[in-house]
Amino acid sequence: MSPAIPVRCLAQPLAGGLVVPWVSLIHNGHAVFGSLDADRARRAFLQRLCQICGQPLQERFFVIVRPADQQQGCSPEPGLHPECQPYAAAHCPMLNGTATHYRTRPVLASHPAGRPCTDPSCPCPAQAHDKGHTARSGRPADLYEAWMIAARHYQLVPHQNAPDLPVGISLNVPVLRKRTLRKAVLPADHAALLDLLRTALDLEP
Repeated sequence: MSPAIPVRCLAQPLAGGLVVPWVSLIHNGHAVFGSLDADRARRAFLQRLCQICGQPLQERFFVIVRPADQQQGCSPEPGLHPECQPYAAAHCPMLNGTATHYRTRPVLASHPAGRPCTDPSCPCPAQAHDKGHTARSGRPADLYEAWMIAARHYQLVPHQNAPDLPVGISLNVPVLRKRTLRKAVLPADHAALLDLLRTALDLEP
């Protein structure tokens, strides 16, 4: 059973019955799930705000972590309240396992918001193609974890060429708890083979 909308998020707009994260890009009146509003994301980092409800983080918070983030030493997304994290994990396709691969095209390429954008002040053109999307395009989805960190250990990692621009929240701090959000998904043929082997050997799944 999916978790109910957190009380903190009741004032947030809905799209398709789902809470629109505070940091999500809103383009042409449409919420673009999976694409961050660069200005709001920066504000969330600097002001210690939850990426889902936009309210200040408190004593403890979660960060979403992939293996690549561990190698780089930081989580590239703003933190989440302990109440907001389970809701996000239950409904985000990348976190709940519904999406098995990364998109081959940027979010806005096929979004109802429409392209091309004629507003020169809109942040979407800069977000249409980024290094992260290019590197992940079409690849199997990563294994995601949620790490709980105490607010006193909240540290931002600055951009090498722009100290006032955070690239993420430091992971080189004490971690209170780790939650596995999605497990490795075997390719369909491998999964079918394992099922056959279990049947032949009369083993439980």
